[in-house]
Amino acid sequence: MTDSPTDAPLRIAITSYRSKPHCGGQGIYVRQLSRALTQLGHTVEVFSGPPYPELDDGVRLTTVPSLDLYAEPNPFRIPKLREFKDRNDVLEFAIMCTAGFPEPRTFSRRVVPLLAARKDEFDIVHDNQTLGPALLKLPKLGLPMLGTIHHPISVDRKLELAAAPWRKKLTVRRWYGFVRTQARVARHIPLAVTPSENSALDASRDFGVSADQLVPVPIGVDTEQFRPRGARVPGRILAMCSADVPLKGLAVLLRALKELPPEREVLLTVVTKPAAGGPTEKLIAELGIAHLVQFVSGLDDDAIGALMASAEVAVVPSLYEGFSLPAVEAMAAGTPLVASDVAAIPEVVGRDGTCGVLVPPGDHVALAAAIEGLLADPARREAMGVAARQRAVEKFSWAATATATVEVYRRAIALHNEGQN
Repeated sequence: MTDSPTDAPLRIAITSYRSKPHCGGQGIYVRQLSRALTQLGHTVEVFSGPPYPELDDGVRLTTVPSLDLYAEPNPFRIPKLREFKDRNDVLEFAIMCTAGFPEPRTFSRRVVPLLAARKDEFDIVHDNQTLGPALLKLPKLGLPMLGTIHHPISVDRKLELAAAPWRKKLTVRRWYGFVRTQARVARHIPLAVTPSENSALDASRDFGVSADQLVPVPIGVDTEQFRPRGARVPGRILAMCSADVPLKGLAVLLRALKELPPEREVLLTVVTKPAAGGPTEKLIAELGIAHLVQFVSGLDDDAIGALMASAEVAVVPSLYEGFSLPAVEAMAAGTPLVASDVAAIPEVVGRDGTCGVLVPPGDHVALAAAIEGLLADPARREAMGVAARQRAVEKFSWAATATATVEVYRRAIALHNEGQN
């Protein structure tokens, strides 16, 4: 990396230990940010472990293979002996066998040698919440770096521990053992972007990152993919869940669905794939609402956009969000929104009620009342959809996200150069 004019195009490497392409915040972030950076004239190469992202023309992908131990349809699989090629593979399997989550650590160990061999080809390395220890070697190799902390995963750990039966709490603690490592790494990264003021506060509180290390940069939305598309399906309620975990509040939404008036004809469509025989399926059976719920997954970008635009109401029942892409995507689609009044969601939606209804997190009765209130009031839904679309277009764009992120890149490069002098 050499000094360059402050307005010169940058050569950017983005690292992401996994990048689920469609329904998953990290994969969407990688694709949309890399596209917007390229449109600004910068050169971007993504280094990702599986699942790999879908990227646009002009963005190079370097795959960083792993044992991919959590891939569907056989998660927690036992790899064949011939699959083990080096110590990283052994470490990945060993951590899984002891109930831990190895990917942040093992991905960082795999990607650093790739970057080191090509260090003169990049001006900055942008890590997408891997926060693996090996990444701290990059500045010593002459590569400036910064990170994105979408939110501290300590929040996920807290919520899953609260939801877990006592006999599984030890396993949950072990699974989230990587969080302590991420916190330690985060404290040593000179600069990190967060998607909201709230996530910056949480990263400071839980990870011990100083406030001057954190720069809030809101995430954008693709307003062409997510846009109003005409008539909506009567009674369709939509929820986008990147994972079937307690943090996403799906159980709260299912209980709210049970509370809706029996004469109200609805169908809840959830974009996720619940675990077979898991807590979600059991709760649906317990509540007797199987006829009111459908799950879809594997949709492409246009299908997801069309589905969002077909709903009469979108719901984000999360117990925590560092930003909430589903909320801003619903707003861009002009879809009336009911969301939890928690963490960063009010920053996205606003508190005046014009773009969405906020309800206390975890309160299924209040959630049901808010959903019913919108379903019963077509005029309010129409006005809310128009206002939400306007807010999304004006406040959340990937061009603005990329421009602000580049400013942070240049700060990180300047800090690195100062440290070298």
